Amino acid sequence: MRTAAPADSPLLSDEDLMRRVKADDADAFEELYDRYSSRAFGLAIVICNSSERAEEAVQDAFVSVWRTRARYDQGRGSIQNWIFALVRNRSIDIYRHNRRGDGLRASEAHLDRIATIGSVEDDAVKRDEGERVRDTLHQMPALQREVIALAYFGGLSHPEIAQRLDVPLGTVKGRMRLGLQKARADLVFQG
Repeated sequence: MRTAAPADSPLLSDEDLMRRVKADDADAFEELYDRYSSRAFGLAIVICNSSERAEEAVQDAFVSVWRTRARYDQGRGSIQNWIFALVRNRSIDIYRHNRRGDGLRASEAHLDRIATIGSVEDDAVKRDEGERVRDTLHQMPALQREVIALAYFGGLSHPEIAQRLDVPLGTVKGRMRLGLQKARADLVFQG
């Protein structure tokens, strides 16, 4: 008989999941990933200016979460903030490394704009990017658009989306993957 809630239970707090992750529970780690990967990708893509590099940054950050799980200290901040700090730092590293090698005319100004949220220029860039994302979303099939909107704009994890839509978790992940592939292709083509 199972006494603890399963790792994909929406009742588990971040702290409960992290306790399980620290105990080498891969299912709890997967739930933590499902809970935060979409928002982490949104942060990374703003910094990296590339969906491929954003994916790399998120993957590297979550590998770091797993490798350093025993060192996580709740007293130093929330799990969400810790994850996003890892994603932000890794995204900046990737951005700096690649801007020279691929001929981008990027400079420290891009990173400075990220640090100064709220400037007029940032607001204009965000509006433009938002319009591009909305256009891309409107062009994708409704089932894919729905799971992406629930994750990115609703802040729901994959299991929460599956529960809300009353579909299997694998279906949610499949729709998400296909939708993100389409979005990546569309945004690269537009950009």
